[in-house]
Amino acid sequence: MRRFGTAALALVLLAALGGFLGDRESTTSAQAQGYTLTVTSAAAARPGQDVPWRVRVHSPEGFGPELTIAVTAAYLEIYETQGFHPEPSATTRDGEWLYLTFDTPSGTTFVLDYDAYIQPNADVGRSGAVALVLDDARVAEVPIRTVLFP
Repeated sequence: MRRFGTAALALVLLAALGGFLGDRESTTSAQAQGYTLTVTSAAAARPGQDVPWRVRVHSPEGFGPELTIAVTAAYLEIYETQGFHPEPSATTRDGEWLYLTFDTPSGTTFVLDYDAYIQPNADVGRSGAVALVLDDARVAEVPIRTVLFP
């Protein structure tokens, strides 16, 4: 029994030293119609911790007057936030998605930051998606998932 306990402790220590038990972030991209959508978010986190959440949209042709990003609304429920930066010019929601519309800057890259941390009372992670919306259709979609550890 003592050998089992020592082996289990050694495995936990190796996992911790290898970074498998700590906070991790994930970056995922999708391309469609000349646009590249890249999302960086927490893959693994702990309640009460600040976490990264950034959406980057690149278009070599630039953007029209508005850009809409859709986020699975239930995914955002694990966060406490100070809001989106830049702030959306319009926000709408259907049963599943939160749609954020922005006045686009000049240039070929748009970056959206979400100033957030995991709610202290959150105990279950969430899965969802972020999508680029063109002509009322989600054209590039990136899956996101955050696992929470105590």
